[in-house]
Formats: sequence, C-alpha cells, structure tokens
Amino acid sequence: MKKFFSFVKIEHTLFSLPMIYAGMAIGLHANKQAGVDLPTSEIVKNLLLILAAATGARTVGFSMNRIIDRHIDAKNPRTASRELPSGKMKLSQAYTVLGVALVVYFASAAALNSLCFMLSPIPLIVFGGYPFMKRFTSLAHFGLGASLALGPLGAYFAVRPTTEGALPAFLLALFTWLWASGFDIIYSTADEAFDKKEGLFSLPARVGSKRALQWSAYIHFASFFVLVAVYLVAFRGSLLAGALLLIAGILLYLEQKKSTDIELAFFKINAVLGFVVLLFVIVGTSLT
Repeated sequence: MKKFFSFVKIEHTLFSLPMIYAGMAIGLHANKQAGVDLPTSEIVKNLLLILAAATGARTVGFSMNRIIDRHIDAKNPRTASRELPSGKMKLSQAYTVLGVALVVYFASAAALNSLCFMLSPIPLIVFGGYPFMKRFTSLAHFGLGASLALGPLGAYFAVRPTTEGALPAFLLALFTWLWASGFDIIYSTADEAFDKKEGLFSLPARVGSKRALQWSAYIHFASFFVLVAVYLVAFRGSLLAGALLLIAGILLYLEQKKSTDIELAFFKINAVLGFVVLLFVIVGTSLT
C-alpha cells in the first residue's frame, strides 16, 4: 500500500479534492435555486460516488504520467527514485493499477448519471496528452491545469446533469485551470537545469526560473479575478468579500513571496488555499 500511495502521489489529492467538492456544492446550490431538492441520502450517495470517481480518475492520470515519463524520470536525479525507474514497481504492476483505476472511474461515472458516463472519456484524453506536451511546447503547464479543472465540472454534473445555471461551475473550473497551471510552473523550477539539458519545453527551461515565476504570478493574478467573478455571479456578501481578501493574500502575496521555496509554496500553501476556496464556496452557497 505504501508503494501504491507513493506511485500515485496520494498527498496531491489535497489540491484536487477541495475543488471537486466545491463544484458539487455549486451544483447543489443551482438545484436549490431551480427548486430541486435532493434528499439527504441521495446527496451522501453522490458524495461517495464523486469521491470514488475522483480517486479513480486521479489514479489513472498519475499512472499514465508515470508510465509515459518513466524513461525521462530515470535520467532525472530528482525523480530517479520513483517506483518505475528505480525498479520498485514493475511496469506490469503499473498497468494493473491503471486498469483497476479505469474500472473504478467508469463504474462510478456510470452510477452517477448518464451525462457523467458520456463525458467520462474527456479527462482520459487530457491525462494521456498532458505528459507529451512538455516534449514540444511550454504550454504543458496548462495541460496539467486542465486535468485538475475538469474535476469541479464533473462534480457539478454529477448532482446537476444540465448546463442550465452552470456558469459559476465553469468559472470555478477556469479558476482551477489558471491556479493549477500557475503552481505547476513553480513546481517545474526544480527541474530547470535538467529540462534544458534534455531539451524539454518547461517554461523555466525556456525563459529561466525568474521569468517563469513572474508568469506564474500573472496567471495567479488572472485566476483571482475569475474567482471574483464566481462571487459576483453566484453569491455576494460582506463575509465572502472578506474571504476573497484572505484568498488574495494567500494566492497573490504569500505563494508568490515564497515561490522559491517549492516545498512550502507548492505543497503547503496550495493545500491550504484549496480548502479556503472550498470553504468560501460552501459558505457562499449556504448564504444565498
């Protein structure tokens, strides 16, 4: 189990799961405004199925990434100790994990509703394409962002399978896309020298870490204004305006100020930020 959790980086759930449940909260809020009240038992069932689908999806994504990048990882001193390049896990075992995760993902999507099942292949296309992007474009960071941004939309459609009233969910997905793309740039500064040597197209390798961190700040600045748009479209109030100021402080000041400390900026600050945004959405949906 320790090897499995390390292989799929289970701790990275701290970034994706809050946004997923924020999307669910927005979907339930839209249902309420449309006069559709789901019974508590149905909400609990959806919550658990969304968790299963999200777990399956992210396991698929990480497995595909590790399988596709295993030869690159073997050359990089920072990643050479990962399960596949180090030999701790056999390639056949990685494919088994991928296969089981696919079954869990598709079964959970089908159990949610027909729209979720119909849309379920879309994230897989993103997961499969993202690892190849850094081989030819500096926009690869936005591929990673897209893989996380699909989570809130999936959770929204899980409880409200229609696009009617879905603008806040699409805005939340846009925020997630920009936020995740920006913090992936921060994370990639650790591999600037290696990426240059291997001819990979990460932004730090193309323009240098200092300039890349400036771009990360610009992207996070844009993401904050998208979150403001969520506030203006879906819910308003002085309490939430204060929460926006807190998010601005974390995202636009603290994360950028500490961006050279990858462990702090990427893992700890972003984990806190995800849960603050989730709380912001939950409070907003409960007050309106």
